Amino acid sequence: MIDEFAKDILHGRLRRDREALLWKLDGLSEYDARRPLTATGTNLLGLVKHVATVEARYFGEVFDRPSPEPLPRWQDSNGSDLWVTEDESREQVIGFYRRTSEHSDVTINELPLDAPGHVPWWPEPYADTNLLAVMVHVLGETVRHAGHADILREGLDGRTGLRAEHEKQIDEEARAAYRAKIEQAARTAASTTVQKAAPRRDVMFERHDASREC
Repeated sequence: MIDEFAKDILHGRLRRDREALLWKLDGLSEYDARRPLTATGTNLLGLVKHVATVEARYFGEVFDRPSPEPLPRWQDSNGSDLWVTEDESREQVIGFYRRTSEHSDVTINELPLDAPGHVPWWPEPYADTNLLAVMVHVLGETVRHAGHADILREGLDGRTGLRAEHEKQIDEEARAAYRAKIEQAARTAASTTVQKAAPRRDVMFERHDASREC
């Protein structure tokens, strides 16, 4: 009973965060969806492609239920799942993620939480695992990258949030005031720390005079 409850909770959260990740592409130009937005090249459509690949491997190969989607061998992984070539369309990447999610859902629904799996890219003694551990791992990956996507999208046009229906109109003036308050607090704290760290001149003179009397 508790196993089914736990599975439903984890599965529900995974579904929710899949949609949150996809929503971060909503309304973006092809360039903004693909372009590198950090020094390491992180990009929004690439995050979707990466998480789709993660699901395809963990809920496919790990349980001997390989995904129908063509994937390179995990041994040949070269980072190509982290960005999108000019020949790959946004629709292709999103479609890959949705089909992979459906395949993952079948694995989750059909197997018990203690169903054995094997992750050949995990070090021993962790390679032999079960569905519960894999669900927690994949959920963690999805949440992490959905968070990355949220920050990247905010940097592009200020849009934030978890769900489209909860999105609020951006109040630029209120945001600017809030940011200024945080900035001022940071500057004040930094200034106070520097002042505390600086030695007092009178103490230095007292030590100098005392040393001369010895």
